[in-house]
Amino acid sequence: MTNTDLGEAPTPRGPLAGQARDWFLAHRGGIALATTIALASSFLAEHYGAPVMLFALLLGMAFNFLNEHPQASAGTGFCSKTLLRIGVALLGLRLTFADVSQLGVTPIVGVVCMLVLTLLGGVVLARIFGRSTAFGLLTGGSVAICGASAAMAIAAVLPRKFLKEEEVLLTVVGVTAMSTLAMILYPMLFGALGLADVESGYMIGATIHDVAQVV
Repeated sequence: MTNTDLGEAPTPRGPLAGQARDWFLAHRGGIALATTIALASSFLAEHYGAPVMLFALLLGMAFNFLNEHPQASAGTGFCSKTLLRIGVALLGLRLTFADVSQLGVTPIVGVVCMLVLTLLGGVVLARIFGRSTAFGLLTGGSVAICGASAAMAIAAVLPRKFLKEEEVLLTVVGVTAMSTLAMILYPMLFGALGLADVESGYMIGATIHDVAQVV
């Protein structure tokens, strides 16, 4: 028997619980879609050796039409903005202060200088070739920071009116291809130059874009 049958008033649901339920119902379709694409991208990356971000971008573009569905738009918007930014922040937490302090001051200053110069170089080259400043920030940031992951994070932060999906895809494919070539050629080059392991590791880590390919 229910509370109504016993003549008792039904237990009111708190406003917070109601808001959480409404939020979940509005976002569950898009979150399920993004989760499926993420799992499929991880599976493909494990079996074919390419970066997870590349597969995620390609699958995301293939299923982009589902973003127009009313049951998916809210969830995909949450995943592509809020959740993506949280993920990028969590990547940074993997680097501890102890790891940085062991390197000393010189490598840190060198990395910061290279990062700034690469960002500025990306913007300057983009303007020289008639492209937008946003495209220069996208390409320069992906090269300066961490490849495809940085490209996706920058694309999520910049307003969509400044970037096209084709430009994001071009950047991800290009930076992944260059990282793959560097991953193959750099160890042989630095070995031929007679660099020590620490020196080779510093050069590889500072010049190859994708974190997974550096490892």
